[in-house]
Amino acid sequence: MNSPTPALRTELYPEIEPLLCGHLRLDQRHEMYWEESGNPRGAPVVFLHGGPGAGASPMHRRFFDPAHYRIIIFDQRGAGRSRPHGDLTDNTTPHLVADMETLRTHLGVEEWVVFGGSWGSTLALAYAQTHPAHCAALVLRGIFLCRKLEINWFLYGMRFVHPEAWRRFAEYIPESERSNLLAAYSLRLNDPDPLIHMPAARQWSTYEGFCSTLLPSASTVAHFSEDVVALGLARIEAHYFTNNIFLPEHSLLDNAGKLRSIPGIIVQGRYDMVCPIISADDLHNAWPEAEYAIVPGAGHSAWEPGISAQLVAAMERIKTRREALGTRHEALGTKP
Repeated sequence: MNSPTPALRTELYPEIEPLLCGHLRLDQRHEMYWEESGNPRGAPVVFLHGGPGAGASPMHRRFFDPAHYRIIIFDQRGAGRSRPHGDLTDNTTPHLVADMETLRTHLGVEEWVVFGGSWGSTLALAYAQTHPAHCAALVLRGIFLCRKLEINWFLYGMRFVHPEAWRRFAEYIPESERSNLLAAYSLRLNDPDPLIHMPAARQWSTYEGFCSTLLPSASTVAHFSEDVVALGLARIEAHYFTNNIFLPEHSLLDNAGKLRSIPGIIVQGRYDMVCPIISADDLHNAWPEAEYAIVPGAGHSAWEPGISAQLVAAMERIKTRREALGTRHEALGTKP
């Protein structure tokens, strides 16, 4: 008689410290902050933070079993601890994809699980469609395909659900400029004077933070209002939105066929206001081989209890399907 399969862990792992960290020179201007924690000989997983521009935090290590995974975290160009902070020079999606390859080669990783939420899901898709051979699996949360309809939803549509937050966001801009909030904010965010760009950054970032959780969360808004988070997030996000993330419209969906051989898990909050569920649904329809988990009582944030539980469980499923990363088909029990 077979014994019952034990339930997968869904709780975040305890806090840990990095084993290694440093700055990796990307070009004459940019240096990437990177770190490793967990098992140095474990299965590599790379965490991609959101924004773009939000930066990573120590909390992000907690999605992964440190006894099993070699946990690799980095801050994208201009974000978090990467230098120079908030810099837009040569800061595009193709640059970020190339930076991931630079880091992978630097660390001697052949293939890794790519784990990203919100903008991190966008970058994960762009990377996987460019370098599928180096992706053991994809774990994606709060899908953002960065189409014009999604950008317009962020700038104007969220007022239908969060009118008070949108009013604060919009009314920071003079009425004569509100027909183009993106241009008005970009003008202020790119001003060299901190007395101009920092207040604008806090307005933009706290608007996003307020709308990120199903229920009001003062701690989330406080995090989004921190100077490093606010400036990196607002300035870089506006830069990418202005340039349609430097990719052709719909390209991430149009190239979904390149994901067919990569095991994938999509986690989406039903009431995600920042990245509405339509994008996850569109992605799953284009990539039906991926597992798809809709969390009924959750918004956008990775720290919503139902979201974090599904993300931890996703990494536990990958862990239990093999003891160490071999081929990605072995990882999730699929056939080539």
